[in-house]
Amino acid sequence: MSLSAAEVNKIAWLARLAIDGDKAEAYARDLSQILGFVEQLGSVDTSQVPPMAHPLDEAQRLRPDTATEADQRSLFQAHAPLVEAGLYLVPKVIE
Repeated sequence: MSLSAAEVNKIAWLARLAIDGDKAEAYARDLSQILGFVEQLGSVDTSQVPPMAHPLDEAQRLRPDTATEADQRSLFQAHAPLVEAGLYLVPKVIE
């Protein structure tokens, strides 16, 4: 797949990215090479390759789920304008 400078400018505008006009051609060339590589990867036959959920067959080391700091909820909520039943009350923003 080959991208033109106009297509790169349109993509940049949609993504709200500012690019220099003189660099659009270079971006188009680089992005076209990347998309060509992705197409090349898509053409490889992987039907005999089993899916891999994790590259290692080892379990992750997990830390114990214990509190490391003291409960300071009442201290933090003392500065809030509105609190009820331990919850912060905020104005409705979605109708």
